[in-house]
Amino acid sequence: MIEVIKPSEFKVIPWKNGKGETIELAISAGGTITDFDWRLSIASVDENGAFSNFSGYFRHLALIKGAGIELVHNNMTCDSLSALLSIAKFDGSCKTYATLHAGPISDFNLMTKNHYFDGKLKTFKACKKTSLDSKELVFIYGLSNSTVLVEKDKKTLCKLPAGHLLKLFGETGQSLKITGKNIIYATVERL
Repeated sequence: MIEVIKPSEFKVIPWKNGKGETIELAISAGGTITDFDWRLSIASVDENGAFSNFSGYFRHLALIKGAGIELVHNNMTCDSLSALLSIAKFDGSCKTYATLHAGPISDFNLMTKNHYFDGKLKTFKACKKTSLDSKELVFIYGLSNSTVLVEKDKKTLCKLPAGHLLKLFGETGQSLKITGKNIIYATVERL
């Protein structure tokens, strides 16, 4: 089953630390900011500072706008995102401090509950008929209007406008082909 979630359906949610807002694209049924199985969102980071604590969750974060951001986790490990669609993966319980490279950025987030769900995030700057195996839930977010989802038999399922989220479920095992530019592909699977 395919569902296209329009920007008008997204929700604006305050950060847990109160220092900003997140655009919530999709969340598991009955989920809230403090208790969910999985969640997809976009955040704008306008200043250096600490990330909210999401103990019990694993995070995937992709840079979708701006010059970049450096994330230091527990004062030990570091992720430096400077290229569009570069990805950081880290435990939500880490004490993560963000330093902007040169001005504000926006990032795409996938969070999944540890020990219950597994999330994966892939990004494609240019994609020509790349085959991907669907999981329990598949999400596709396009930064450009050229994103197209195609079935294995070349039947077009959806042309996804920029800034819209495609949710695909109930198609486990189906091989998908995606064409377009600047695509985020996320999967969520129950463990």
